[in-house]
Amino acid sequence: MMAASFASLPTLSLVNTSRRRIDSYSSKKRVGVVRCCSGGDIPEYKQVQRGGGGTLKECAMTLALSLGLIAGGGGPSIAYAANPAIPQVSVLISGPPIKDPGALLRYALPIDNKAIREVQKPLEDITDSLKIAGVKALDSVERNVRQASRSLQQGKSMIVAGFAESKKDHGNELIGKLEAGMQDMLQIVEDRKRDAVAPKQKEILQYVGGIEEDMVDGFPYEVPEEYRNMPLLKGRATVDMKVKIKDNPNLEDCLFRIVLDGYNAPVTAGNFVDLVERHFYDGMEIQRSDGFVVQTGDPEGPAEGFIDPSTEKVRTVPLEIMVEGKKTPFYGSTLEELGLYKAQVMLPFNAFGTMAMAREEFENDSGSSQVFWLLKESELTPSNSNILDGRYAVFGYVTQNEDFLADLKVGDVIESIQVVSGLDNLVNPSYKIAG
Repeated sequence: MMAASFASLPTLSLVNTSRRRIDSYSSKKRVGVVRCCSGGDIPEYKQVQRGGGGTLKECAMTLALSLGLIAGGGGPSIAYAANPAIPQVSVLISGPPIKDPGALLRYALPIDNKAIREVQKPLEDITDSLKIAGVKALDSVERNVRQASRSLQQGKSMIVAGFAESKKDHGNELIGKLEAGMQDMLQIVEDRKRDAVAPKQKEILQYVGGIEEDMVDGFPYEVPEEYRNMPLLKGRATVDMKVKIKDNPNLEDCLFRIVLDGYNAPVTAGNFVDLVERHFYDGMEIQRSDGFVVQTGDPEGPAEGFIDPSTEKVRTVPLEIMVEGKKTPFYGSTLEELGLYKAQVMLPFNAFGTMAMAREEFENDSGSSQVFWLLKESELTPSNSNILDGRYAVFGYVTQNEDFLADLKVGDVIESIQVVSGLDNLVNPSYKIAG
């Protein structure tokens, strides 16, 4: 079958014959020695096929996704809660091709302070500088750091003026740490310690991110009235997800750190944090791992989402998409349906480990508890050519150990998900209500 463009990909109605997930394979390749939690060292290897046997629905989805990849995009509608079909689709233009989850989260903050962005950019460019072979990379790193240092000195007054009144002391403290960190980086360059650059860069950028968060003064908008009483994350939260790995002698368990962004998806992120506090995901298995996404959240029984004890019905959340230049998210419609084909989403599917809400294909507001993580291969799903942006609600990114998502397989168990910071940003928490 010849590859088709997205615009001409035909609509295929698929029979929902089973609730089984496919356990396919991952093309992710590791090089060198890496460590994840207590799993020990993992030698170089290439993963092989882990099994097969999917439903007609799943096989057709995989075929359609493959067609999409050949055509140069990310594949149509790859994460489903139930009753999917492959639609006619158009390529949506995603945000800038930033692939680092930390950078994506920094740029997604609701701030407008040019001075701190001019500090941030050259420090992020250190990643590209390190692509230069050997110690020659250090000369480029030095230029990056000196540029950032000059920008900080020239724009410090504007940066300080941008702090929320209640956060000024903390923000000024972080500026001091940032200045000291950049001096440390220049010493690392002078000592020609290339291996020390990346860890120091990560530390410095954490200070930058903290400075930018101190510029956010409260929650920047009102959630629509119809969703105002739902669990809402008005800010950000960080969770740790511990997964027990089965049938892998080199990896026993892994801890994934995930940052959830309630500034751009307060309803979606709030729903997830509320479920985490209910321990909804604890003990649940990974239910799909096919090389493109990892998915979980389908509870035991006929329901395909979280049944709210207070209503005895599945609790659903609306499709929620924040676009650059808008003050509030769009609810209930894809960007394609709104005709916003070139809109830049604030939380794009650019990073390996992008986290989003699964839903039924033809019911935008059917998301409940099923979530998925994109296993992003930039060669296959280029950041400016995927069709996921604006069709699914992204609400977070895996920021630590994201590469190990490719090692998860169907049957691996989520031992726990715990909120480690930001729980105070959750309003209307239903988990505190009896029942």
